[in-house]
Amino acid sequence: MNANVLNLVGRVGLALIFVTAGFSKITGYEATAGYMESMGVPSLVLPLVILLELGGGLAIIAGFFTKPIALALAAFSVAAAVLFHGNTADQLQMIMFMKNIGLAGGFLLLAANGPGAYSVDAKRA
Repeated sequence: MNANVLNLVGRVGLALIFVTAGFSKITGYEATAGYMESMGVPSLVLPLVILLELGGGLAIIAGFFTKPIALALAAFSVAAAVLFHGNTADQLQMIMFMKNIGLAGGFLLLAANGPGAYSVDAKRA
């Protein structure tokens, strides 16, 4: 398969979890805000989280401002792992923690290598 097709499919795969998570935070805003508060994270940041997940995810899919957004999502993934999945004695939380670390790794690769030819960034260059 062509490397540019793989880049596009990879971007969609990485970003889709964030697009769906951002949308679910909108539809379940109060529940999400309560969960964040229960974990010691102020719900005041929830609109920023939604913007990063939904907006950043869509931007990654499109390949728009790919490198800075990939870096932001990598940092967000690590922060979410530590803040929300830090109880690694619980097997499910350990899996969620490692999933976030894996996502961060994918975003770092994307930041290092760029989005490929099938992207807004490539069209702008």
